[in-house]
Amino acid sequence: MKTLLLDGQTPADLTTAADLLRAGECVAVPTETVYGLAADARNAKAVNGIFAAKGRPANHPLIVHLADARQLDDWATDIAPEARRLADAFWPGPLTLLLAKRDDVPAEVTGGLATIGLRVPAHPVLQQLLQQLNTGVAAPSANPYKALSPTTAEQVVAGLDGRIAAVVDGGACDFGLESTIVDVTDPAAGIRILRAGPIGRIDLEQVLGCPVEAPQEHQVAVSGNVKAHYQPRTPLTLLSGDQLLQHCGGGVPEGVQCLVWSQRLRRELPQDDFVTSLADTPQAFAQQLYRTLFQCDQLGRQQLWLELPPQTEDWLAVNDRLRRAAY
Repeated sequence: MKTLLLDGQTPADLTTAADLLRAGECVAVPTETVYGLAADARNAKAVNGIFAAKGRPANHPLIVHLADARQLDDWATDIAPEARRLADAFWPGPLTLLLAKRDDVPAEVTGGLATIGLRVPAHPVLQQLLQQLNTGVAAPSANPYKALSPTTAEQVVAGLDGRIAAVVDGGACDFGLESTIVDVTDPAAGIRILRAGPIGRIDLEQVLGCPVEAPQEHQVAVSGNVKAHYQPRTPLTLLSGDQLLQHCGGGVPEGVQCLVWSQRLRRELPQDDFVTSLADTPQAFAQQLYRTLFQCDQLGRQQLWLELPPQTEDWLAVNDRLRRAAY
């Protein structure tokens, strides 16, 4: 298969992408979080094409992206008022709501589960495409299963060239981490974050006026929650700042690339080709993370050593991804 590279700013290219999706093909699309691998969520055969292209288990549920919150009732049932308040507050944006699915939603989309993840993305290119299609698209991250999520079209091509019909280039993603997933299937039993992301517990509680659980571990099957995920090709090890200084005080060992974020390590480690700097705020760090790991993969090192970020709530989503990337 020849993978087309389409320009998200060109109307004719967006029409081509829409035509491919209507024909049951898989097309990588930009979102504000990461690039997604989209297929018509009403077409079971097209959805199976996502699993084939990614090498992803077919029992792993997908997130369906909608053009507008008014389409919620086309895909979910028994929608609680709390879910609608969250949709009103955060859509379009990086929030996925886990709800009870309608019976007419293909089982392939939900991994055979009775629940469905739904969100309205904010990226203008994907918004235009969804409005052309007038249906939902299933769109997990556009990468081989368990590999780094792509935040640029270049990364998508590097992982899936020849395996999908097209990539729509919409520039670099704003957030750089996957959406927050929130379980609102039964608010009376509690509202829970099932995947940390750009929208945090405090953001949700301010809208809902009630506590939101953020368990470190749970048994709910949702997109992205496997132990080994988001992984660069080069083995990644997480080390404290003290450990990195101990190992690299006399220079970075041969075959190692160090990734640091703190002013202390930037000051004390040699500023050379074997040290990569990341931002020291959680939002900027997240935006850079996957792209930086992808770039480090191109260096041909044997190991990546990354300075462990703070273990505070505002770094929760970053640390969740790093833990899986280094598993």
